[in-house]
Formats: sequence, structure tokens, C-alpha cells
Amino acid sequence: MTGGRRPFQIVLAEDELLRGDVWTPTSPSPDAAIVVCHGFKGFKDWGFFPYLCEELARRTDCLTVSFNFTGSGVEERLEEFTALERFGRNTFSRELEDLEIVLDGLTVGRLGDVRVPAAGRFGLVGHSRGGATALLKASRRRQVRALVTWAAVASLGRYLELYAGRWEAGEPVFIENARTGQQMPLYRNVMDDLRANAERLDVERAAARLDIPYLIVHGSEDESVPLADGERLAMGAPEATLERIEGAGHTMGAGHPFAGPNPHLERAIAVSATHLRAVLTEGGS
Repeated sequence: MTGGRRPFQIVLAEDELLRGDVWTPTSPSPDAAIVVCHGFKGFKDWGFFPYLCEELARRTDCLTVSFNFTGSGVEERLEEFTALERFGRNTFSRELEDLEIVLDGLTVGRLGDVRVPAAGRFGLVGHSRGGATALLKASRRRQVRALVTWAAVASLGRYLELYAGRWEAGEPVFIENARTGQQMPLYRNVMDDLRANAERLDVERAAARLDIPYLIVHGSEDESVPLADGERLAMGAPEATLERIEGAGHTMGAGHPFAGPNPHLERAIAVSATHLRAVLTEGGS
């Protein structure tokens, strides 16, 4: 059981809010929290994320938080992309800043307008691009004690490989959202950020620096991020374990709207909860 879900808002600027949710277990483990990061074209209310957060809170007894990156493109209407310009100008560095704001809030026990028990030990969970963001943060913030990535990309250089030529020619890139039919822009500041911060945004180098338990969950039939990415991360990270889920695709068989759990998703959640609980709850301080 959990004590319920509470929304929060952190004011970053006059016209900018970081929106998220807190799931509180009925008997929360002291000083520990889990933060879940969505991926590219994702958002905190997409598909399996609310179910994942509720289950992590219930199975680990840890306060669990999810949030929308400020460049997600989703604002007041929590399941629609209404801020495509903000989406187009989002960068990896900005996502790391957003995650840092959430972790800082948990450290002092306040997420914007919501008070929570202060936490000094964190578990990070990230899906796809959010997995890369979580990994990069885990390699640099000592309070992160456990990491789980689902279908994480092993390199952010894929954006340069695919789109640098068009950005250098002064053209925006448009990515179709298959679910909504929207043409979602990506502007050249994505490239500028990757080039200006190449070392800090090197995912494989960050994996090699990790000295915490790291669980890599990847579907054998991932159509968006090949299993080879998960294998690369597992080879480079000193304390990594690769959980290969046979037959699973990029979203573990889930879609949006969420139709309920399935065996692939349940397996991913079970191994993730076991990993996080062992470190954050059973492993003590």
C-alpha cells in the first residue's frame, strides 16, 4: 500500500514551472527517496510511469518522485504536448539541471509547494534518454546510492550523427510523434550543448566512473534503442548487472493510454524494485 499521490510545482521563472508527483509509502524508509526520469517524447503521466512509481513506492517503502523535464513539451495539460518551442530548445544540460533541482528539494524536504521527509540517499530510475540523464547525474552526485536504467541510450552522439548536417545548414529538425501526429522541433542548441559539454555528457565515460550498484534493464527486441546499448553500458560500468528481458520492446509492452501491466513490464518492475530495496532499504545507511 502507499499513502497516495500528491502533485507538486516548483516555480523556476515567472512563466516556467517544474511539475511532478510524489508517491508516499505507508511506512516510508527514513532518509531515502527514488526519482524517476522519463525519456524523449515522454512525460511523467505517460503509459507505465504512474504505475511504475506507485509500485516502486509500495515495494521498496521509499518515497518516490516523478516529474516532467521543463523541456518535455508538456505543461498545464498534463498529457498533451502544448509547448513545442520549449521542447525544441531543450538540452541535456537543462535536463541535468532539472534533476538537480528535484534532488536539492528532496534534500531539504520541500518540493515547491509540497513538504516531504528530507532525504539524503537517492535511487535514480530512468527510461531511454532519461536513463542517460539519470546515469550522468549518478556519476557526479554522491548522494545517489543506486541506479536503474530501462532501455537507456549508451551515447548522446546519435543526435549529432543524425541531425548535425541540417542544424549546421540552419535548418530545424522535425520529429513526428507517432501517437499524436505532431511535428516536434529540435533546434541547433541541442547540438551546441553536446559539443560544448562533450566530456560532461559522455554517457559511457560516466558509466565507467560509477561506484554504486547499477541495474541495466533492456528488452531483447527493443525497436528504438538496441540491446547493444545496454550491453555497452554493462561492459563499461564496474558494478553493473544487465537484466535482459526476452521479447520485450522499448516500452516493455506498455503504451499510452496505459492498458495495465503485462509480463514484460512486471518483470522490469520486479527486478528494479528488488535492486533499489536492497540498497536503499535493506542496505541501511
